[in-house]
Amino acid sequence: PLAGTAFKFKQHGQSGAWISDLLPHTAEIADELCFIKSMHTEAINHDPAITFFQTGSQISGRPSMGAWISYGLGSMNKNLPDFCVLVTKDKGGQPLYSRLWGSGFLPSKFQGIQFRSGNDPVLYLTNPDGVSPACRRLMLDRLHDLHQLQYDREVDPEIQTRMAQYEMAYRMQTSVPEVMDLSGEPDYIFDMYGSDSRTPGTFAANCLLARRLVERDVRFIQLYHQGWDQHGGLPNGIRQQCKETDQASAALVADLKQRGMLEDTLVIWGGEFGRTSYCQGKLTPTDYGRDHHPRCFTIWLAGGGIKPGITYGETDPYSYNIAQNPVHVYDFQATLLHLLGIDHEQLTFKYQGRHFRLTDVHGNLVQDILA
Repeated sequence: PLAGTAFKFKQHGQSGAWISDLLPHTAEIADELCFIKSMHTEAINHDPAITFFQTGSQISGRPSMGAWISYGLGSMNKNLPDFCVLVTKDKGGQPLYSRLWGSGFLPSKFQGIQFRSGNDPVLYLTNPDGVSPACRRLMLDRLHDLHQLQYDREVDPEIQTRMAQYEMAYRMQTSVPEVMDLSGEPDYIFDMYGSDSRTPGTFAANCLLARRLVERDVRFIQLYHQGWDQHGGLPNGIRQQCKETDQASAALVADLKQRGMLEDTLVIWGGEFGRTSYCQGKLTPTDYGRDHHPRCFTIWLAGGGIKPGITYGETDPYSYNIAQNPVHVYDFQATLLHLLGIDHEQLTFKYQGRHFRLTDVHGNLVQDILA
């Protein structure tokens, strides 16, 4: 049966955007946001759906969005990766795979680098006991000589990639501890992002870290937060998810704006598909679940050339199909690349005799959401 929401929605800001009472902080920045309510996809299960969103294909093996952007635009900071990934710690639910931020058939230097909480935020970056920086430098110099001999013999570009990644890792031994050190952030910033921001690995701490990475000219930063798959027990589950993400998400947008960075930074918030308007499992006055729904779902965007304070697209009265202005995942990807200065039809890579691109042979620019 159809299951209405257990929560209240109100209009907020001059834009009159409808936002749930579970998201009071998001409601405060309503006029900064562009809501797309007509997203749709073909994929109906998590793995192919999130793979499709990230890579433009439901079948794994293609480069991820961040890898394409790193390949297309290059680096603005030689001491940090172009593409950084932050995953909320200790969250259950659908699994995540490193191929979601992988480089596929692009050179491996374009893959995302995952930052973790704890003493070793990037695995195997810290020198082991007994190895000094000078010793590490000498080892890399000699290894570079050997790799150069191998490259001269085999002319394999992946050898050059490996050489570049070793050098990047050496520079990151200094740059990563600096960016991960939040001790210089004032109390009002922690208050802005919420108390969780003081705990490394939480979504709030990752939002704050994302801002610090943007300040250091990292091209593409992606945050993952699991736990949205409420086939049952949705009211309690969604309360917790919103509590963990609402304040920090809004704070990131507001913080970028107060630093004059929002106009140059595109913020995107969403998932791989929506949920059904009808109940899955037993429907009671206080409990219900919802199944996967690829036909229509909502995401929001802010900054980076997006028109603020608008809602784009509309579903039918039952939220089952799109009634106006559909936006396919390929259209979203084409628009994302456009906002970053890339023509999605021109950014290609030849592999196995074919020129591949993120949007494959699809994708149309969504002009109406551009500022």
